[in-house]
Amino acid sequence: MVKQRFLALDVMRGLTLALMILVNTPGSWEFVYAPLLHASWHGATPTDFVFPFFMFIVGSAMYFSVRGLSQLTFAEQSKKILRRAALMFLIGVLLAAYPFTESLAQWRVMGVLQRIAIAYAFASFIILYFGFTGRVVISAILLVGYWGLLNLSADPYSLEHSIVRQFDLSVLGASHLWQGKGMPFDPEGILSTFPSIVNVIIGFEAARVLLASEDKEKALSKLFVSALALIGLALLWNTVFPINKSLWTSPFVLLTCGVAILLMILLVKLEQSAAANAIKPVYHFFEIIGKNPLFIYVLSGVLATTMYLIPIGNESLYTALYAAFRSVTDPYFASLVFAMLQVAILWLVAWVLHKRNIIISL
Repeated sequence: MVKQRFLALDVMRGLTLALMILVNTPGSWEFVYAPLLHASWHGATPTDFVFPFFMFIVGSAMYFSVRGLSQLTFAEQSKKILRRAALMFLIGVLLAAYPFTESLAQWRVMGVLQRIAIAYAFASFIILYFGFTGRVVISAILLVGYWGLLNLSADPYSLEHSIVRQFDLSVLGASHLWQGKGMPFDPEGILSTFPSIVNVIIGFEAARVLLASEDKEKALSKLFVSALALIGLALLWNTVFPINKSLWTSPFVLLTCGVAILLMILLVKLEQSAAANAIKPVYHFFEIIGKNPLFIYVLSGVLATTMYLIPIGNESLYTALYAAFRSVTDPYFASLVFAMLQVAILWLVAWVLHKRNIIISL
């Protein structure tokens, strides 16, 4: 059976994936333009929207898969959903562990794909077994409940003392957490994964409103109002509950979903506009890389790590290539060009898969 495609969704997925690669593989982390870095703690930069956009897109894509799942028995549904989630989780763990030079005791347990896997599984069952009102109520419980949970700590929104970090330390142990903030702390931790389920649910609802409606203009207007409401609520909530990507706070969920809906609307409107023919090559570029997101994302991580493993004189291929770019331009631009090269290489891989009509999925 040929899977249905939604051009704006494929383009948005490809754009998001390209940005993920761009921000994850700079030539040097010492020389990165500010918009391509995450916020140090509270607040949000453009980079902080990339991962939640991907969660939103996972939900939007579920609009197509849920109809097939709804024809199956609960046992069959559970098998398909949990199998896919387990495989995605395992791939995430193995990707973080590559090239497997550390002992199992040092492997990071949570991560980007692991969060997607968990959120996808929970959201799938919520979408299958609850109507719109039920999904709204569950989303509200997740967001408000998470706020209350964080406030069980005396210093709820801090790095060191947040319940998110304390829970991960208790369940996973310090050696299995990300160490990038100077102490064991996982920005894709266990507790902070639960509000991300709402990103997936809202992504599904946005696709449902748009694709199930016969009056597309009315649907787009409804989505526009909803997006503004989400953003407004996020900014209001931010006055007492900070927008924070690392903690994946509830206002962060609402803000990123609101902006994601606006981006989806923009892509649909551009596709319908008089300039559609002019932007078709741009759409096609992102559509190609968006068709195999899981494979390309995993390959991007493997490629970057492998480049560090290949020796070139006294340094690695990764650092030598960056040094070559830096020798002819300033370090920040050289770092950006290096990241753009990674995107280009992976786009070529995606193009080969596209030409051969190969879709790699779990």
